[in-house]
Amino acid sequence: MRLPCLLPACLTLFLLAGPAAAAEKEPDWPRFRGPEQNNRSPDTGLLKEWPEDGPPVVWKATGLGSGFSSITVAGNRVYTLGNKGRLSYVVAIDRDKGKIVWSAEVGPAGGNLGCTPTVDGDRVYAIGQQGDLVCLDTSDGTRLWRRNFDKDFGGTAGGWQYTESPLVDGDRLICTPGGKDAVMVALDKKSGKVLWKCPAPPETSATAGYSSPVIAEAGGLRQYVQLVDAGVIGVSAKDGQLLWLYDKFGRNTANIPTPTVLGDHVFCAAGYGKGAALLKLTVDDGKVSVKEVYYNYRMRNKHGGLVVVGDYVYGDEDDRGMPFCAELKTGKVVWQKKDRGPGRGSASVTYADGHLYFVWDNGVVALVEASPKEYREVSTFSIPKTAGPSWAHPVVVGGRLYLRQNDTLWCHDVKQR
Repeated sequence: MRLPCLLPACLTLFLLAGPAAAAEKEPDWPRFRGPEQNNRSPDTGLLKEWPEDGPPVVWKATGLGSGFSSITVAGNRVYTLGNKGRLSYVVAIDRDKGKIVWSAEVGPAGGNLGCTPTVDGDRVYAIGQQGDLVCLDTSDGTRLWRRNFDKDFGGTAGGWQYTESPLVDGDRLICTPGGKDAVMVALDKKSGKVLWKCPAPPETSATAGYSSPVIAEAGGLRQYVQLVDAGVIGVSAKDGQLLWLYDKFGRNTANIPTPTVLGDHVFCAAGYGKGAALLKLTVDDGKVSVKEVYYNYRMRNKHGGLVVVGDYVYGDEDDRGMPFCAELKTGKVVWQKKDRGPGRGSASVTYADGHLYFVWDNGVVALVEASPKEYREVSTFSIPKTAGPSWAHPVVVGGRLYLRQNDTLWCHDVKQR
């Protein structure tokens, strides 16, 4: 006798069609500069050009507070950090509707910059401008633990205070207090317990920069690369030992761009009259030697960031608002934007699906072909300006373009239909 099917119709269809029939999970952008820390989106199938007034607006979120923090996206939430009065807050926003879900205090404001929160599973980590490091529950913003860079580690920061985005690596949380005895620290991500502290390089400034740490595996040796006030450093992931220092960016007004790791090479840059360098790391019996492949003054960058696509580097020269393209291997600049156009001031950049997304200080947004042949601007539009410049880095993930302008976050649909 044939037994009746007791499975719900929707489940029967799922089993017949297989997992591919289920809705695909949208990719996440859980930390500053994305999942691979290289400012490259995994998205494909995006618009090749935009309508005159820009791609469709999905939602607009207001009430974020002031600041230049970018955003992270994980699961059904978008996270950022903003200043409201004398305090800074992590703000969680519904990814689909743009409604603020919760807001959690980090610590005193100051510096008006702010980090981009880092999400790991059911926890989000953020650093306030005064060095308050918090671990929050992603569901409701409940604080799980807290540290302070000054009180706990003797930390020191520059005039714009702390703007670093912390790094999660396995069971560790990596951050950069900038103290003489703790230029970088590793904490247990669940409890905040100190696992190791790395002293600052001898006879150099112990001050933290405004960059964020990244992971490198040069020569099979796992390490954390960071741009601090003294220059670019490499720190052993195992025990916090300082492995190397590249000091050409040392004692600058502000060291901001996050380094890009490319196998055994590190591409790094700084603005304020500095430049960019490609470094080759060689490991021999646990010791790391650093060779400068090149240093190019024309590739300097203040705070708009740089992105490596294939064999080329793209970004703004310092904060001139004049993007360039250079050969990664040689540092040779192959093109630079010639005409000013509507964009003014520093230009931030990210990459997705064959295109560069530039956002200028004055809120102009451009879609530009990622090609070494020439600067080819496909489409432009402007986001409504509020107070202050548009310095927050743009994010493209899940078919959406996120643009923060101070207190407001715009979410645009850039998926090709």
